[in-house]
Amino acid sequence: MDSSRLIVQMFRVEKIYDGGIPALRDVSLEVAQGEFVYLTGPSGAGKTTLLKLILCAERPTKGQILVDQRNVTRIPKRQIPRLRRQIGFVFQDFKLLNHLDVYENVAFALRVTGVREAEVRKRVQHALRSVQLEDKMHVHPLRLSGGERQRVAIARALVHGPKLVLADEPTGNLDPDLTLEILNLFQRINALGTTVVFATHDRSLIERFPRRVIALDRGKVVPSS
Repeated sequence: MDSSRLIVQMFRVEKIYDGGIPALRDVSLEVAQGEFVYLTGPSGAGKTTLLKLILCAERPTKGQILVDQRNVTRIPKRQIPRLRRQIGFVFQDFKLLNHLDVYENVAFALRVTGVREAEVRKRVQHALRSVQLEDKMHVHPLRLSGGERQRVAIARALVHGPKLVLADEPTGNLDPDLTLEILNLFQRINALGTTVVFATHDRSLIERFPRRVIALDRGKVVPSS
């Protein structure tokens, strides 16, 4: 594949935590711009670690990682915030600020980067519209359902207009109906051109909505079954 079309490249990446515990071992992979890719494997396989390396929340012990043609293993710390604006990250447990309403939770991601208030308002409204939560913008997270809270988290991840969205078990705490709702939302995001890496251990989800699979087991890429 033409390397200019690749948004993520990993070359023989290892991550060993303190105490010599290997989280990733000799991982090489590619994700093309515009792809929807499942990242799967059992708990402890290394999915979260792999996503954190792409986000520059962790540094690899060995190997090279390119994100949008940039070698993030060599990027100065002061440039990491700018890189992260191109990457949306969605957590399993939402990580919303419960003392702020929906609008302020999404706006917070822009304000910390110095975006002007008129632009904040425009982008937040667009992001909430894309996840169908415009009517809940002044509601606080604890008054929302689990599916609605996850949609707020997705809006927050989208508000910068990222090229790449990383989702770490975003349906892990949701019932089957809400799981399908959230997956459909990620597929719509992908259809608009955003690359999605969707981590899940739910094989039934992958079988029902098949896309390319990157499978991990004990820190290594293995053939997907």
